[in-house]
Amino acid sequence: MTHEDSLKPEETLDSTLDNLESPLDQMAEDSAQPDPDAMLALLESAESPQRMLATRAFCEIQDSRAIPQLITLLQDSCPMVRMGAAYALGRNPSDRAIDALIIQLAQDWNGYVRKGVVWAMGNCGDQRCLEPLVNTLQTDIAAVRLWAASALGQLATVSQDTIASVIEPLVTALRRDSMAVVRSNCAWALGQIGREIPMDVVYANLIDTLLDVLVQDEDMSVREDAKDSLLRVGDPRALQAIEELEQDGSLW
Repeated sequence: MTHEDSLKPEETLDSTLDNLESPLDQMAEDSAQPDPDAMLALLESAESPQRMLATRAFCEIQDSRAIPQLITLLQDSCPMVRMGAAYALGRNPSDRAIDALIIQLAQDWNGYVRKGVVWAMGNCGDQRCLEPLVNTLQTDIAAVRLWAASALGQLATVSQDTIASVIEPLVTALRRDSMAVVRSNCAWALGQIGREIPMDVVYANLIDTLLDVLVQDEDMSVREDAKDSLLRVGDPRALQAIEELEQDGSLW
């Protein structure tokens, strides 16, 4: 489905809110470890700033006691609380949260909340997330699509059963997405997957795609990410091709 978002298309990657730190970044700057019991109580506070503080705390704290309330807060009236709850569930992955994350991804109007939900799905590594993440990569705003690409790369590395279903949409987005940042994350994800699969026809096609992007993509950052992915995979044919391209000056 196509989400109705509060952001205008031109604001999806360059807006005041996009420059805000995520709850994970904010908590990393705090030296004091939050008290889990105090934060558990604040998750049920009637004041949204208190709930927001608590969800951010559980982006740092791993405590299974928080999971039921974090799931509930995915539907909080405050977008910042919903975003914090999503990131916190990514830090505290649980099978119990998957269905709630999928529902919220489909219905939340706020792109920044959806970014957090997609990040959490990647960390949860559950096959139920496959179809929603593919749909997000194909239809959402760019700021969310780029995280969906990364999440699909993570999802493929935890289950051999998901690999075939993940590669095709990533290859398509790498070749066709209009935003360079999305294509870059697709290149990264395919590099992750290339290290996990046997050297068969699917593997060969993956390498061919990254090699094509290495020389054909109009954006240098995408070409650099394709090169980095090929180097991480370590495919002999790709390494030889990179060396030859560097020698004749064809890469950049």
